[in-house]
Amino acid sequence: MFSRLAVLLAICTGVFAAPAFADDLDAILSKAAAGKKAPGAGLLIIQDYAIVDEAVYGVRSLSDPTPVSRSDVWNIGSDGKAMTAVMIARLVDRGVLSWESTIGGVLPDMAGDVRPEYRAITLQQLLTHTSGLPENIRDEKALNSLFYDESSANLSDRRRAYIARALQDAPVGRAGRFSYSNTGFLVAAFMAETASKETYESLMRDEVFKPLGMTSAGFGRPPPGQPAGHRQGRIAVPRDVNPDFFAPAGNIYLSLDDWARFCIDQLQGANGKGALLKPQTYSVTQSPPPGAPVSMGWFVRDSIAGLPGPVYYHEGSDGAWFAVVALFPASGSGVLAVTNGGKDMGGQALALAAAMNAAKLLANKK
Repeated sequence: MFSRLAVLLAICTGVFAAPAFADDLDAILSKAAAGKKAPGAGLLIIQDYAIVDEAVYGVRSLSDPTPVSRSDVWNIGSDGKAMTAVMIARLVDRGVLSWESTIGGVLPDMAGDVRPEYRAITLQQLLTHTSGLPENIRDEKALNSLFYDESSANLSDRRRAYIARALQDAPVGRAGRFSYSNTGFLVAAFMAETASKETYESLMRDEVFKPLGMTSAGFGRPPPGQPAGHRQGRIAVPRDVNPDFFAPAGNIYLSLDDWARFCIDQLQGANGKGALLKPQTYSVTQSPPPGAPVSMGWFVRDSIAGLPGPVYYHEGSDGAWFAVVALFPASGSGVLAVTNGGKDMGGQALALAAAMNAAKLLANKK
């Protein structure tokens, strides 16, 4: 089942352009969804810094036959890391933090919880996965206890408890060497909270969502009346997915159009025209450190689907959703794919197939 809406009505926003791909996206999404158990999906193409077309497929959940719509929201998992990095970069632009700010310098009251190896780790290393921190807390029992302990409703307090335990784990490698780390983004976000005296959620609204008009964006599971995440053939329950406090590393939901607003700013920033950051700051956040494959929230590839690089790429999932994004700064274009099914329901295969075939479509029509 498909639902497609014309974008001509939104040209006045400056974000949308006239449809250019007609039924192509429908066909791509239909083929990608065939044989998958994920209930719904969406696909969007950006060209020349504007949304040119979008398709959605399926239903909101296995218990809600309402067709998904263009305004529906999707959890994008770790694809939200780039947004966390931009929020922190805005604080750097204002002098609230610097890229050389260290864990020990910003969080002196946590000295007793921080291994000596981590005290001089910088904000830049945390956001480029070169801090040496493990991906998550290594002790599964401790991880589960902190993930699902809801004795405190204060998300900042829960982040602090998580990183206090995480910073006691031994490094997975030396500082400066790439090792993907959700914990690094949690620590960086808590440093931003401490330095600004604002919560991560407030910072994201004020520094990213509001300036770009991303009115649908929020944290955690989408509210009732929206698509639901699925895994193991059922609607996901809280223990299936990341807790709300984990948002800095991957727990943001939003509509495809609002996600595209952020991605368009990233494309514009790569070409000296972004709205959120200083030109040099875009360069810093989008450039991998020497020897690493990832910048601040983006894996940087040489090419995808015949489109030349650099390509800013990421996949995201909290276990019950899957999202893929590929941006091509050289042409101001990109593809975004989402689904409300986890990997075990074909969500990863669906989103990857949709995104890669949409990228090929872009390559053929450039």
